[in-house]
Amino acid sequence: MPRSRSPKPRPGTWPPKDGGPDSSVTDSSPSLPGLLPSEVLRLGRSLLLDPERVQDRWIWQHPDWPGFTQDWEHLVEPLGNARQALGRLQMASRVLDPRSAMRVLAEVLAQEGVSSSAIEGEGINPASMAASVARHLGLPVDPTAPIDRNAEGIAAVLMDAMTNRDAPLTVDRLCRWHRALFPESRPGLAIGVLRPGSVHVGSNISEEESIVHFLAMPRERLEPELDRFITWFNDSKGAMDGLVRAGLTHLWFVTLHPFDDGNGRISRALTDLALAQEPIAAPLARMSRCILQGRPDYYAALEQAQAFKNGLNVTPWLRWFLEQTAQACAQSERVVQATLAKGIFWARHAEDPINERQRKALNRLLDAGPDGFQGGMTTRKYAALTRCSPVTASRDLAELVERTCLRSYGAGRSTAYELIWDALLLGQ
Repeated sequence: MPRSRSPKPRPGTWPPKDGGPDSSVTDSSPSLPGLLPSEVLRLGRSLLLDPERVQDRWIWQHPDWPGFTQDWEHLVEPLGNARQALGRLQMASRVLDPRSAMRVLAEVLAQEGVSSSAIEGEGINPASMAASVARHLGLPVDPTAPIDRNAEGIAAVLMDAMTNRDAPLTVDRLCRWHRALFPESRPGLAIGVLRPGSVHVGSNISEEESIVHFLAMPRERLEPELDRFITWFNDSKGAMDGLVRAGLTHLWFVTLHPFDDGNGRISRALTDLALAQEPIAAPLARMSRCILQGRPDYYAALEQAQAFKNGLNVTPWLRWFLEQTAQACAQSERVVQATLAKGIFWARHAEDPINERQRKALNRLLDAGPDGFQGGMTTRKYAALTRCSPVTASRDLAELVERTCLRSYGAGRSTAYELIWDALLLGQ
C-alpha cells in the first residue's frame, strides 16, 4: 500500500523533507481500540487508523461541516492587498506584445509545474517541464530537452484548468487529472479512481513509530462529500469573492483527500481553475512557486485549518492564502518585467558585434532575472557555460563590459559581472 515518502524527519517535524498533502498512508483497518485524541497522534508502525475511533480531531468531524465561516473584518486588508497585486500584474502584462505574452505564460506555467511537484518531493526536470508546456501552447520546443511523461501529465492538467475554465467540474474530470499526474502504474496506488480505503497523512519518526498529521474522512462518506464540494464549486462561480473562493476550494478539496496520492497537486490545480474563473481572468497568477518557498508555513496553515479544535472559522487560513496570492502576483509581475527588460536589452544592443558565446551567456543572465543568477557571472562560470578557455572567457567578458552590456564588481579572482538591471527595469 502507498506509504508516506518521508525518509525519517526529526521527531515532531512536519512536513517531512520530501512529503506533503500528497504523501498518504492508506488504511483499511476496521478498528484501533483505545486510541485517544492528543496534541500529537503517534502510531506504532503495525497499527492502522479507524476514523470512527479517533473523534474530535479534524474539521470534517465537526457536526456543522462543511459550514465554513470567516471574519470579513480580518480579511479586508489581505484581500485588498491581493486585489492590488493582481491589478498590477494585469496592468504589467497588458504592455506585452502577443509573442512576449506567450513566452511569459509559458515560463510561469513551467515554474508552476516544477514547483507544485517539488512541494511534494517529486522532482521534475525544468527543461522537460518547459518543453511540455511549449508543446501544449504550440511554441517552439527545445529539441535537447528530455521527454518526461510526468511533465507531460502536469502540463496537461495545467492547460485544462486554464483553457477549459468554463467547463463544469465533475468527478470524471478530477479522475482524468489524476491519471495525467500518474501516467505509469505504481504498486498499491489506485490511479484515476477515488481512493478505495481511508487514508492519513503522516511522517515517520523511527522505524517503529510515525506521527499522523491528518486523517481523511471514512471511505463510505467520500462520494456524497465530494459531490457536495463539486456542486458548491460549480454553483459558487460569480456568487462570492473569487479570491476567497479559491482559498476555500484549496482547503476543502485537500481536506476531502479523495485520492490515494496527488491530492495536493490537484488542489493547487483547482486553485488555478478557480482563479481562472475570476471575472477578470488571471492566467499569470500561480501559487505553487510561492508556496514552495514557504512550504513549512503552508503545511502549518493547513494543519491549523484542519484541526477540529479550531472549528469551522477558517479566517487564519484565508488570510495566509490571500497573502500568498499577493506574493504570487508579485513574482509573476517580475517575470513580466524581466521579459520586457530582455526586449529592451536586445533592441539596445542589436548592432553590437556579439559572438555566439557572449549571446548565450547574456541570455542566461536575462532568463535568470534580477535575482536569479547568484554570485554573478564569473570567468569560471562563463568558461563552463560556453565551453571555452579561461583566457577566452576573460576577453569576452571584458568586451561586454566595454559595450555596456555588463558591469563588473569585485577585483582579481573575485571579479564578477552582472546586467545593469536597475536601468533595464526602468526602461532606460
